[in-house]
Amino acid sequence: MKKIINPWKEKEGYNCFGCAPNNPVGVKMEFYEDGDEIVSLWYLKPEYQGWIDSLHGGIQAVLLDEICGWTILRKLQTGGVTSKMETRYLKPVSTTDDHVVLRAHIQEKRRNIILLEAGLYNQQGELCTKALCTYFTFPQEKAKAEMHFMGCEVEEEEITLKELQNEETVTIDSLK
Repeated sequence: MKKIINPWKEKEGYNCFGCAPNNPVGVKMEFYEDGDEIVSLWYLKPEYQGWIDSLHGGIQAVLLDEICGWTILRKLQTGGVTSKMETRYLKPVSTTDDHVVLRAHIQEKRRNIILLEAGLYNQQGELCTKALCTYFTFPQEKAKAEMHFMGCEVEEEEITLKELQNEETVTIDSLK
């Protein structure tokens, strides 16, 4: 898989709760392209819990909605907005786990209406939460003019999920 380059990371005023790297209260997601899927590895933090040691359902929904948005950006090279999201909470997500993995793919296209499936998997690989998102996509000209979207590219380097997990663990351990 290859890391998706965030096209707005240097844009002044960019402060997305889901993916802005400099939002101090955001979830700072990063994304990778893996065939037809978009993947994100996200590290759990106790400040995002609902009940004791459980990841808040609203945060889970944010993570799933965000990965669907990035699936639109990368796979269709345009922007869009969520018009509907059906979320099914199947199993609690423990904030004592190290990380979760999110995966999303396009299920169906109907002109500018896109259906996406997304899943949130715990550290053991079990599906905990799934979502079906309906996105309304913009013409590329509108995405360029209103969202300053010039395209969504990937880095050259291939990386596996296992390598990413080890890389992130080293980075997190070095901050302690």
